Amino acid sequence: MNTFKALVVEEQSDGSFQRAVREWSTEKLPDHEVLVEVQYSSLNYKDALSATGNKGVTKNYPHIPGIDAAGTVAESSNSQFSIGDEVIITGYDLGQNMLGGFGQYIRVPADWIVRLPKQLSLRESMIIGTAGFTAAIGVHHLQHNNVNPDSGDILVTGATGGVGIMAIAILSKLGYKITAATGKMDQKTFLHDMGASKVIHRDEVQDETSRPLLSSKWAGAIDTVGGIMLDTTLRETQHNGTVACCGNVLGHELHTNVYPFILRGVHLAGMDSGNCEMELRRKLWEKLAGEWKPENLEQLSRECSLQELDNEIDRILKGQQVGRILVNLTD
Repeated sequence: MNTFKALVVEEQSDGSFQRAVREWSTEKLPDHEVLVEVQYSSLNYKDALSATGNKGVTKNYPHIPGIDAAGTVAESSNSQFSIGDEVIITGYDLGQNMLGGFGQYIRVPADWIVRLPKQLSLRESMIIGTAGFTAAIGVHHLQHNNVNPDSGDILVTGATGGVGIMAIAILSKLGYKITAATGKMDQKTFLHDMGASKVIHRDEVQDETSRPLLSSKWAGAIDTVGGIMLDTTLRETQHNGTVACCGNVLGHELHTNVYPFILRGVHLAGMDSGNCEMELRRKLWEKLAGEWKPENLEQLSRECSLQELDNEIDRILKGQQVGRILVNLTD
């Protein structure tokens, strides 16, 4: 029986949840085709929810969170993958209801796996992670609807979060002019360094009037927070603009009207990274390894060990996280 280290979340008899680094057995992993030795993972808000016992994310405990994982194939019963192959797994049910990337081993279905692109290291792939992959879907939607660098300003909300900062980095690499909206104005210099042309306070994108349309400001947007900011963004988007959305920090309901769509032809596109079809998933990872790869990846992240992860989970739940947290499982 092989054992490995993992951040295990356990439900207590009083209904509370406790997390700690413990030994786990590979025999207790699910029965799927490919066993992967995880070298790197990353911390996402969904991981923090799972780590605190949110039954909307994870139904059964004890559990190992981690919706991201990158490593090498240790065993495979599928002919597509051989021992030693470097691979990426993000999304699907990993880390939610299947034991995830905050353990040094995972066992997953072969059709969840993306081969690591040649121009990308395992470490870099997890600095990007689900956040960067989600941002890439948003950029894909902008380009698909002909929102190009010369179309006008692109708004990115929740700019210091994982998806926001990755969106800024990718869009900047591609030559877009970006306005970053954030509540963390002390991070203005950081956002400029990452590629934002302008930084505004998030309150400037929260119009509570009943006006069906507002002055056109944005050729497109990547919204990571939802709620009133998404409604305001839609009403401020110019003709034939595209708004890609993925967040619900400000609420899961959207109260808006039809005029941005029927009078300005605005497109609203969802960014579903968890169940993105494999053909597009592979295509976007190749882009992230190539022409979309940010030049400042290391500046986007801080590294922590499995033992240090507990404190980072508390930070992200308190809204204190900036950029990406890379989890190193090689120790």
